[in-house]
Amino acid sequence: MNGSNRLTKQSLPTSKHNQDLLFEDTDKDNTQHIHNNEESVHPHVHSEESLRRIVNRLSRIEGHVRGIKTMVQQSSPCPDVLLQIAAVRGALDRVARIVLDEHLTECVARAAKEGNIEVEIEQLKAALDRFLP
Repeated sequence: MNGSNRLTKQSLPTSKHNQDLLFEDTDKDNTQHIHNNEESVHPHVHSEESLRRIVNRLSRIEGHVRGIKTMVQQSSPCPDVLLQIAAVRGALDRVARIVLDEHLTECVARAAKEGNIEVEIEQLKAALDRFLP
């Protein structure tokens, strides 16, 4: 890939789910996702703005990954490819932090108010066990 088309770390998003989620509109301002597992005790409601920001970031990451694939197909230097892979990893980590932060401030707080905190904490621990190395 020539220098003018090369993806750079600056092309990644800089501001604030996964396949086991169902999305359904609950009203104009909020979108609700419900985990497919049977243990979930309350709906997770997030603003459309929040979901839009996360989806936009993931779309940019998806494009970045396609760019890396092109780099490999064009036999770009390995260090350049590795640099771009590192940039994608960093971008995914930032998205994960946003999702975790929102989950703690919205979902876990809501579960605590509703008296369902134990189940919510167990689900979070299980997810973190799979997420963290």
